Amino acid sequence: MRLKKNWQMKANQIVSENIKSNIKDATIWYNKRVKGLGNKFTSEVRDKVKFITENPLSFQIRYDKIRVAIIDSFPYTIHYYYDESKNNVVFLAVFHTSRNPEIWLK
Repeated sequence: MRLKKNWQMKANQIVSENIKSNIKDATIWYNKRVKGLGNKFTSEVRDKVKFITENPLSFQIRYDKIRVAIIDSFPYTIHYYYDESKNNVVFLAVFHTSRNPEIWLK
C-alpha cells in the first residue's frame, strides 16, 4: 500500500520596497562593524523568507493579521501577512526588536 503525501504548495512572495530598504540598511550597518557580518544577516533573512514562503502559517499573528518571525542570530523580526485565499505572502518589514513596531505601520 502506498501512502500519499500531503504537500503544501509554496506561497507567492510579494515584497514591499520598505523591506528591501530595511535589509539594505541593516546589511550595510553590520558590514561596517565586522566584515562579512552583513552578508550573514542577508543570508539568514533569505533563509527565513524561504521558510515562511513554504510554511506561511508557522508563526503566530501578533498585530491584527500581521505575523512575526524572529531571525535566529540577529535581533530582527520579519513582519508579514498571509492571504490564504490567494496563497500570497506579503512581506512588510524587517525590523530591529528594540524599535517600536508601531513605527513601520505608519
